[in-house]
Amino acid sequence: MKYLIAVLATLLPFIQFAQEKGIDEIIDEKFGDYTGWFVNGIFATIPFTDKIQVPWVLIVLVVGALFFTIYFKFINISGFRTAINIVRGKYDEIESGGDDHVEASKSVHTVDGDIIDTIRVEQDEDHHGEVSHFQALTAALSATVGLGNIAGVAVAISIGGPGATFWMIVAGLIGMASKFTECTLGVKYREIGEDGTVYGGPMYYLSKGLKEKGAAGLGKVLAVVFAIMCIGGSFGGGNMFQSNQAFAMIESYTGGEASPLAGYGWLFGVVMAILVGIVIIGGIKKIAKVTDKIVPFMVGIYVVCALIVLGMHFTEIPQAFGQIFDGAFTGLGIAGGVFGVLIQGFKRAAFSNEAGIGSASIAHSAVKTKYAASEGLVALLEPFIDTVLVCTMTALVLIISNGDGSVMTYGEEVKQGVEVTSKAFASNISWFPLVLTIAVILFAFSTMISWSYYGYQAWSYLFGRSKATEYTYKGIFCLFVVIGAASQLGSVINFSDAMIFAMLVPNMIGLFLLAPKAKAELVRFKEAIKKV
Repeated sequence: MKYLIAVLATLLPFIQFAQEKGIDEIIDEKFGDYTGWFVNGIFATIPFTDKIQVPWVLIVLVVGALFFTIYFKFINISGFRTAINIVRGKYDEIESGGDDHVEASKSVHTVDGDIIDTIRVEQDEDHHGEVSHFQALTAALSATVGLGNIAGVAVAISIGGPGATFWMIVAGLIGMASKFTECTLGVKYREIGEDGTVYGGPMYYLSKGLKEKGAAGLGKVLAVVFAIMCIGGSFGGGNMFQSNQAFAMIESYTGGEASPLAGYGWLFGVVMAILVGIVIIGGIKKIAKVTDKIVPFMVGIYVVCALIVLGMHFTEIPQAFGQIFDGAFTGLGIAGGVFGVLIQGFKRAAFSNEAGIGSASIAHSAVKTKYAASEGLVALLEPFIDTVLVCTMTALVLIISNGDGSVMTYGEEVKQGVEVTSKAFASNISWFPLVLTIAVILFAFSTMISWSYYGYQAWSYLFGRSKATEYTYKGIFCLFVVIGAASQLGSVINFSDAMIFAMLVPNMIGLFLLAPKAKAELVRFKEAIKKV
């Protein structure tokens, strides 16, 4: 309670200023001024022809995903059934015992003035991790299945046309291999404190894994760069974008520009900040307990509604898929042609499922297991659920509903993707905007609490693990909930994309270098399950 009071006290001058100055416009303008240089640098393009220019980070993403798909012999297909069995608990027995050791953090302990980063502890159930496979999966899914599936798909299709859907699916399928690699490494190199708290993610496998390969300096630099970008990503895509689109949905449902809530995004942000603050104080266990209930519920509601719409237009589904395939390989008049469509599909898929970004490995690191590859296999289900299933359903609804061009004009970017998706559903089910409004709030809330955990893990890596540093980060995070709700979409989404894609660079370098370590863990786990 003291923590929340302190946050509100920090926000009070901000709220008063909002009432007097029209903060929505001011924040967006100033935010864009201060972050524009960074956004332009991250999305700088490489010209292939006069008309085709590809963002350099997208090339890194695609090349990396293809490499891991081939290197692990199409683990995205061959490991799918095993992943399902792990979540079902088929291999729980082999994961709950043994003589293996894990590493435990004891950074406050010193000997002769030297800080010992990690110590070995006895292997027992308490030191396997903090959450189950299912909870780790839902915690990570709560950060990916969300507004990227609702708003992001609409943005991608508005720019790239129906064909963007095809490339989103492709990105999701090959991204499964990237997700496997990073989450396997996340568990392998995690640290577990003496109180059982898990610290993991790219910061740790970059620094510790590359140190094993004789590149300690490079590993440390990459880990620090990733941590900085992760903190920014938690404030941007994992926070501001979520609160922004959640408020946009509420505002749209209550009348749009004529809504009595228009201009009061900051007030919605304050309410969300309080709710988020209550949950994130409890750490990953509290977050997991919330997400393993919210995620199945909210995804279930959204998928059922999508299936209802698709059932109403069952005969039009083949035609919609025809538009998707035609648009993927012809461009259908979209700027940049096929490459323009491909870029939009991959870009939005990456923002949605975060494969190769490294963020999900932070949540998966907390799993209770002694086989790192087991959680890597569970993690590869994320891009499939997030992109191949949910995003495709959204795209089909949008394409079918836009048969007469009433929802959007292909080739013209929409500014409020969530409103466009709501309009598409409403054209089939009049009361759906209410359901979508509730779903969007739940999506936004679950994503924010998961990304707060990601950001705090990066923050603690840089600034230590004291209560003071923890509450400082969480207070700033809650402040950005308010800023995001009060800002316009333009600056928020640009900054969100840039920070998340920036995380890709140090992470991918580490994944390439440490891929043999992940393969060795996969072999070890396969040998273990042969005995079951």
